[in-house]
Amino acid sequence: FMVSMAIIGGTGVYDPDLLEDVKEIVQETPYGKVAILVGKHEGLDIAFIPRHGGGHSIPPHLINYQANIMALHMIGVKNILATAAVGSLHFEFKPGSYVLADQFLDFTRTRKSTFYEGGEMGVVHCDMTVPYCPRLREAMVKGGRDRGITVINGGTYVCTDGPRFETAAEISMFRQLGGQLAGMTSVPEVCLARELGMCYANISIVTNFAAGISPGILTHSEVVEMMKGSIQGVKDVLTASLGYIANSESEGTCDCRKILNEPGVSK
Repeated sequence: FMVSMAIIGGTGVYDPDLLEDVKEIVQETPYGKVAILVGKHEGLDIAFIPRHGGGHSIPPHLINYQANIMALHMIGVKNILATAAVGSLHFEFKPGSYVLADQFLDFTRTRKSTFYEGGEMGVVHCDMTVPYCPRLREAMVKGGRDRGITVINGGTYVCTDGPRFETAAEISMFRQLGGQLAGMTSVPEVCLARELGMCYANISIVTNFAAGISPGILTHSEVVEMMKGSIQGVKDVLTASLGYIANSESEGTCDCRKILNEPGVSK
């Protein structure tokens, strides 16, 4: 049983209603069990994981990122599209915008961010020059264009542990460091996918301006409310891009899988 494409749904994207004939499989991994929903879209097999569990029950700092990514790897997934709700650090990225992160700044402190901890997997220092797959990003830009949705290709995602929002001083620092989006989930997800040679792209949905830029205080309910207006758009972009991803599979326009050519990387 092999599926080559997966969607990881973040805040607001909990159900795979963009897929048909959905069934659940439970994949055992060395890091724990993962329930994966598998369905079809226009003849393509697609896996789906709601990152925060059913009903948003898992906060960002307690997600079992290693298990989720390893489970997808074990069922054959080569391409991952992940959604995330983010705050904007820049006035050009307004609430309601869709942005494809191309770089990240990692300010997480408590997460397992590698599979390579010695032992059987060994020790590997994984290249991160271009962490988010350009081929998948290009497919999402095209998918958005097909549906009349503007998708901004490029932005630096600052990842914090959460679950609290950032202080105004932190946001000011992140801006000075070149950060453009603030979220709590893309790291270590993108790092773990890259370590296994999987193509990974993040589509960030801007729900609010971040602390100190936003006129009022930040609430999770505001984020969820804003997401409601953006969910259909993000689903349209995702589904419209799947065909482009399948068709570009053989083009070799990204280096994501070449990561595994490093000596000492387990295939």
